[in-house]
Amino acid sequence: MGLTMTQKILRAKTDAPTIEAGDLIECRLDLLVGNDITTPPAIDVFEQTQCESVFASDAVVLVPDHFAPNKDIKSATQCQKMRDFAIQKGIRYYYELGEKDMGIEHVIVPENGLVAPGDIVIGADSHTCTYGALGAFSTGVGSTDLACAMATGKTWFRVPEAIKISLIGVLPPHVSGKDVILSIIGKIGVDGALYQSLEFSGEGVGSLSMADRFTICNMAIEAGAKNGIFPVDDIALAYMREFCPDRLAAKSYEVFTPDEDAVYASEYTIDLSQISFTVAFPHLPSNTKTIGEFDPVKIQQVVIGSCTNGRIEDLEVAAEVFRGRQVKKGVRAIIIPGSQRIYKKALQKGLIDIFIDANCVVSAPTCGPCLGGHMGILADGEACLSTTNRNFVGRMGHKGSKVYLGSPYVAACSAVLGEIGILKEGGENA
Repeated sequence: MGLTMTQKILRAKTDAPTIEAGDLIECRLDLLVGNDITTPPAIDVFEQTQCESVFASDAVVLVPDHFAPNKDIKSATQCQKMRDFAIQKGIRYYYELGEKDMGIEHVIVPENGLVAPGDIVIGADSHTCTYGALGAFSTGVGSTDLACAMATGKTWFRVPEAIKISLIGVLPPHVSGKDVILSIIGKIGVDGALYQSLEFSGEGVGSLSMADRFTICNMAIEAGAKNGIFPVDDIALAYMREFCPDRLAAKSYEVFTPDEDAVYASEYTIDLSQISFTVAFPHLPSNTKTIGEFDPVKIQQVVIGSCTNGRIEDLEVAAEVFRGRQVKKGVRAIIIPGSQRIYKKALQKGLIDIFIDANCVVSAPTCGPCLGGHMGILADGEACLSTTNRNFVGRMGHKGSKVYLGSPYVAACSAVLGEIGILKEGGENA
C-alpha cells in the first residue's frame, strides 16, 4: 500500500519497519519551537525530568512573541523565565526582542533558514503547521510534549490519514492564499480534516507564492488538520536559496513525494480561478461568505499582520490599497510586520510612510491582538476585520466583540471603506 507525503516523512524518522495510517510511532525530531506562553510550563515539566541539558542546543527555538514586547508584569515574568532557561541551557536559537532576526515565531523560523523539506518539526503552538509550505511535516503539540521532546529529541505520533487537495487554474487578481484556505475551511468545516494531513498537489500549486503557501498551511489547523503540506518545487527551492542556502548547499534535506498508489481518506479538486474574496464571519473560520453575498458590515478596527499574513508580500498588497487613500474616520487600522527583517524591508520600500500617511498605526512584530493579548483589544460591540487565523468568541477582546477574517487586500479595502468590502477603481465599494 502506497504512502502519502506526510507518511513517508514520518517513516523516514522512525525505527518502525513499516507504517500505516492509525499506527502509533515514535519519531526523531529535527526542530522544536516554543513561545512565551507555552514554554514556561514546558520548563516546569522539563525540570522534573532532571535532565541537565536539552537533547540538542541547536534544535530548540524559543521566541517571545505572544505577549511581547511585555504588556504587563505577568508577561514580563513569563519571558524572563524563558530567557533564563535559554541562557542556562545554551539554546542557540533564542530570538530576543530587537534583534535583527526576531519576530513572530512562524514567520522567523523559515525566514531564518531553520526548516527544510523532509524535516519533522513540533511546536507548542497550533499554527506550527505553517512550515509544511516547505515540504516539512510540522505540527503543534502541548507544553508537556515539548518538555519531553526537549529532553529526548523524540515524540510520538499517530500516523494520520490524508486528504488530497488538487489545485488547478490560477487565482484572479488580488485574490490570495488566505481566500483559498478560507474557502477550503468553509467547504469542509472546522473538523473536516480532523487529525488528517491536508496534502496539496496539482498544476495550480506552481501559481502560488511562498507567502500564499505559508498562509494556507498556517490555517490547516483551522480545519482540524494535523498538518498541511505542499510539494517541493522550484518556487520552494528558490525560497531556500534565499533563506537557507547552507542547507541547500549541503543537501541536508530530503524531498518526499507521495506514492502513485497512496491512499487518501478523501480527495477534492479546487479551481483557483473560481476562488473569490472570502471572509469568515463570527465565530468560526468555517463560517465563510464571499464579498457580494452579504449586506454591509460596519467595522471599528482592521488588523493586518500575524503569523498568517504578516509577510512583506502582505504589507505590499496593503500599501498599494492605502497609497493615496486614508483610513475611514472611526476605524483603527493596525499594521504588524511579521519580523524585524520584514519591518526593515517595509521601511526601505517606503511602505511605512504609506501606512502612516493613511492614518494607520504600525506596531513592532508581535502576535498581540490575534489572541487578544495587546496592541488592539476590542471593546464590547466592536467589530474587526483581521488577517489573523481565528475568530472565536472573545478571541480579540470582549466576548461581545466580533472578529471577521480576510486577506490583506480585503482588510486594507475595508479600512478605507469603513465596512467589509473591496474598492472599485474610483475607490467605491464593490
